[in-house]
Amino acid sequence: MTEPLLPFGVLAELTYACPLHCAYCSNPLDLARYGDELTTAQWLRVLAEARELGTLQAHFSGGEPLLRRDIVEIVRGAHDLGMYTNLVTSGLGLSPLRAEKLRAAGLDHVQISIQDWEAAASDRIAGLRSFERKIAAAVLVRRLGWPLTVNVVLHRQNIGNVAEIIALAERLGADRVELANTQYYGWAWRNRQALLPSREQLASAEAIVREARQRLEGRMELIYVLPDYYGDQPKPCMGGWGRRLLAVAPNGDVLPCLAAHQLPLPRASVRERSLEWIWRDSPLFQAFRGTDWMPEPCRSCDRRELDFGGCRCQAFQLTGDATRADPVCHLSPDHGIVLAAVSAANDPSRPGAARTTPRPHPGRPG
Repeated sequence: MTEPLLPFGVLAELTYACPLHCAYCSNPLDLARYGDELTTAQWLRVLAEARELGTLQAHFSGGEPLLRRDIVEIVRGAHDLGMYTNLVTSGLGLSPLRAEKLRAAGLDHVQISIQDWEAAASDRIAGLRSFERKIAAAVLVRRLGWPLTVNVVLHRQNIGNVAEIIALAERLGADRVELANTQYYGWAWRNRQALLPSREQLASAEAIVREARQRLEGRMELIYVLPDYYGDQPKPCMGGWGRRLLAVAPNGDVLPCLAAHQLPLPRASVRERSLEWIWRDSPLFQAFRGTDWMPEPCRSCDRRELDFGGCRCQAFQLTGDATRADPVCHLSPDHGIVLAAVSAANDPSRPGAARTTPRPHPGRPG
């Protein structure tokens, strides 16, 4: 196998604690397993090792990263290493004093999640009265001169409000808007029946996004991510398994993607090995790197160097075998599984608003 590419970015999931209860959360179902979080010193060592590997970007996420009392120190550590720093947050906990400290520590960018365009709908999806605090946080971000990304996870319960969501982002002065349809892992997988939109909903949203892109060109970047289930070709998992990005969970587990914790593969932890060894040599990162592992139809497909067989976690989740072709692909022998889910989402007799299982609060970090 050829020498792996160097990781461009590290996603530091500082904690899975979060005040919100979103039914589409991608965090693991067994949240209690991640309660033993890395210390400040351990996170600073991870960032230093990532920088030595050539990593240029540090993205701080969770859960809610602002629940970490040491978030300012961790951000300062990444900044002092010369890394571009990005805070991915609900906005809750971003007080003016905290924001000033983060700016002084060298934070470069803030991404705030919003669940819908107005308070009642957004608070219902979040499971908490939070909309007004999110808006206040976005206003604070712009006042302090940070670039602002507004992230909205789209699903059956809010995709009909795409026009209003874009208008809200305009009013907030966002530089970038991510309209990302739900990917079905973690709690979203448990709630797929209630979240997967219909073809009619998607067609309407896509038309609105196309018009808005033309109107906002040069003023606001608008990113729209189609749900995997409605594509006929899979997306490359994180740009390809173990190619450009690594994620570090709150307990120190290192992953090629956010959902890989569910795969029956040997774990890799920064508590036990260096980040360099994990990236270059660990069985976890070697498992699906490149194309040598591929069975048919992926092995002979002319897209194998483009999509790398699609998502390994999705293949495992839908078939029980992580080596199978991603069932999203129309060439996969398991494509019928996805077609059945899409058919159910478009059944005119289905209930209008199915109940969801909200993500629980695993507790506040120490």
